[in-house]
Amino acid sequence: MTMSSQPGAAIVGVGHSSLQRGAQDSLGALTAQACMAAVSDAGLKPEDIDGLATYPKAPYSGSAGVQGSDVAGIDFMLSRFPWPRLRWFAELQTGMIASAVIEAVHAINAGACEVALVWRALHNPTGNYGSYTAPSRSGDAQFTAPYGLVSILQWHALAYARYLHEHGASREAMAEVVTQQRSNAARNPVAYFRDKPLTKDGYLSSRMISDPLSLLDCDLPIQGCAAVVIARSDLSERSWDRAANIVGYAQNLAPLSTGLHYTLADTFTVGRKLADSLWSGCGLAPSDMDTAQLYDGFSPTIYYWLEALGFCGRGEAPGFVSEGNISPTGGLPLNTFGGSLSEGRLHGIGHVIEAARQVTGRAGDRQIPDARTSVVTTGSPLLRSGALVLQSS
Repeated sequence: MTMSSQPGAAIVGVGHSSLQRGAQDSLGALTAQACMAAVSDAGLKPEDIDGLATYPKAPYSGSAGVQGSDVAGIDFMLSRFPWPRLRWFAELQTGMIASAVIEAVHAINAGACEVALVWRALHNPTGNYGSYTAPSRSGDAQFTAPYGLVSILQWHALAYARYLHEHGASREAMAEVVTQQRSNAARNPVAYFRDKPLTKDGYLSSRMISDPLSLLDCDLPIQGCAAVVIARSDLSERSWDRAANIVGYAQNLAPLSTGLHYTLADTFTVGRKLADSLWSGCGLAPSDMDTAQLYDGFSPTIYYWLEALGFCGRGEAPGFVSEGNISPTGGLPLNTFGGSLSEGRLHGIGHVIEAARQVTGRAGDRQIPDARTSVVTTGSPLLRSGALVLQSS
């Protein structure tokens, strides 16, 4: 894990494209839309940007890697726009979007750039979610593929089933999480499910995909992009009156004890190591957080993060959410924008943007009164995840 105390960088602009399912617009067009929105939101122009960073990896098999079509990386951005002041870029292949944000902070602190644009673009292929080929039955897969265990969805389902069994929990508690996030999305103008309310019964009766994970426990694949502008917080020529200071960050560097597939065994231990680095590095604690924007590629990941970050004890997350703590008026308003389950799958950059909006008082109808600090996680504890702490000036 890596950490920096009080880095001198802040998120000063944010932007979304429209989020689409049928992909009416190309990924390139949506990427340009989001990035230019973020630059404009910061009160800047493209010629003010001197750094670029992204995590462009397609999250499904069968991606052709065509720039502007199913990925939008550095090559796309360099060919699409003139960047007369560009001095630095980074394109990461692991670590989710938190790693790209952290790289931008490092570059700013090192003097490699002063103002960096960071984006995450995601393509939603037509038909099945990517092409499917029978998995290899060599190596570790020889112990799983012959028995039908072939996807990350199934791995998460196995871990969640064990969690429910070990802690005597049920899917009813998760209904509180999923329906609350859908309610939050109703106040998010860019959320794909903003106009589609969800009841507890609707959640509990949703189609089972891999027991105990139903369709509504899975994030929503969309085509779109979101972006942030990160700048030196002490640039004398600018007054960042809407700056979300990046006061802490951490990354998951722990080796995994099993190579077969994702399991529950390491989730708490690995997540806790990341959390200890995060809190000790920034000098803050869970009790200092006004909101939490926790990754929800699959809904149980929220439980794992609540416990690993120290908001509640091991096995206590279902009770924690059932007591109303995660509502906008609770002790820890959670995923106040709807999360990936209801805004759409943006691999964590939506979480970063919401945290920045909350701590700068720019969340509109979703605004949590007096919110000054927020913790963000991207990825699950075992998938090279990252975490950030944002704080208002």
